[in-house]
Amino acid sequence: MSDAGTAIVTGASGGIGAAIAKALLADGYHVISLALDKPDWAHPKLEARTVDLFDARATEAAAAEIAREHRVTHLVHNAGVIRPNAVESTAAADIAALAQLHLGAALTLLGATLPHMKRVGFGRVVLISSRAALGATGRTAYSATKAGIIGMGRTWALELAPHGITVNMVAPGPVQGTHMFHEIIPAGSERESALAAAIPMRRLGRPEDVAAAVRFFAGREASFITGQVLYVCGGASVGTLVI
Repeated sequence: MSDAGTAIVTGASGGIGAAIAKALLADGYHVISLALDKPDWAHPKLEARTVDLFDARATEAAAAEIAREHRVTHLVHNAGVIRPNAVESTAAADIAALAQLHLGAALTLLGATLPHMKRVGFGRVVLISSRAALGATGRTAYSATKAGIIGMGRTWALELAPHGITVNMVAPGPVQGTHMFHEIIPAGSERESALAAAIPMRRLGRPEDVAAAVRFFAGREASFITGQVLYVCGGASVGTLVI
């Protein structure tokens, strides 16, 4: 599938982002990793670029450069940070920072790549939200901006549908094997076991579970699906889950 397309995957240096990038590479895409660090693995069709997506100007520069050099057809915005805090310890600056990372960076990347998608009448945008968009203890800034991804994505879906461009959201539940998850839940801990037991499917998610959902939305077969949120959470979005 040499003509599968070119995909930007943010946060592809590890965890869920790496799983997404590998899945798209397996499908024949040229993948551009956009993250703080370069992946510690290689592939002939993987191009790694480093950028701090918290930095709006650096993000704009990277987006413009990629748009000049590539005909991007797919944008997967996966990069994310939690900044866990009780509401009393959360600052407005935390929300502003995560708004840049989760929302502003996505807007900037879309703005740079959208002209080509419109010209060819095809594009796929997949935004990684979170089950925490429904609410999660100690997640004021994270939940607010991950919920914002859903509202923003649905708006884009409406605006871009006439151009053959779909916009969908994937909202993972707890996913083990990622740096972000294990910063809060130590691997192999009693808390990790208790969390898995609280999920209806009685296990934690894997990065590959999320990648499979992204792979579906990225395909040409998903051309009549837009503005949707797919929770990859083992049923946690329809039950009570305390992290």
